[in-house]
Amino acid sequence: MGRAFEFRKGRKLKRWAHMAKTFTRLGKDIVIAIKEGGSSDPDSNSRLRAVLQNCKAENMPKDNIDRAIKRAHDKDTSNYDEKLFEGYAPHGIAILVETATDNNNRTVANVRSYFNKCNGSLGTSGSVEFMFDHKCHFKIAKGEIDEEELELELIDFGAEEVFVDDEDDTIMIYGEFSSFGSLQKSLEEAGHEIVKSGLDRIPTVTKKLTPEQEEEVDKLLEKLEDDDDVQNVFHTME
Repeated sequence: MGRAFEFRKGRKLKRWAHMAKTFTRLGKDIVIAIKEGGSSDPDSNSRLRAVLQNCKAENMPKDNIDRAIKRAHDKDTSNYDEKLFEGYAPHGIAILVETATDNNNRTVANVRSYFNKCNGSLGTSGSVEFMFDHKCHFKIAKGEIDEEELELELIDFGAEEVFVDDEDDTIMIYGEFSSFGSLQKSLEEAGHEIVKSGLDRIPTVTKKLTPEQEEEVDKLLEKLEDDDDVQNVFHTME
């Protein structure tokens, strides 16, 4: 188990602690997938298919999914722009903030205010993104699969790390961001059940802080994660 596993293990307890926030994020993902793919048919829209798998994994109610699909077809529903913000929290912790917004001015103002109020600083494009590797990941049902054989099968499609997650007896697969489509297609054609998939930004270097310093950084992370326009927050704090 490598760096991707340790990254996931370290942050999954805090990420999306509130169910309502998770459903809001997934609802936006559905709208974006349909508007970009031009179809609400998951068989012909691979991005939507991946989002619906994630909805199932998070036990998102069908009514919520149906409402999101309906919003995507509503002409009055604004397109969501996906924006990446970069900056620093106190004590030199680099932060990446992925957002999906229908009002960029509002989002910029909010994100900047969170950094300012928490003794951080919002940076310019490229100021911290280079400190993170952009990766895709897939979680599949283990069944009788041998993870070593699976890794050999998937290497040509971009897999870099394959391991068993003993907590829920599934197999995790990590690869480069650009390999998402090829890995998704390969897994589906082989008949593997994809439980969940997504994208991560994994820090190449992390920094250890004292408990008091961690509390300062956590205040900023909580403000960012509670914002409805924020989809994901990544940082270099160990």
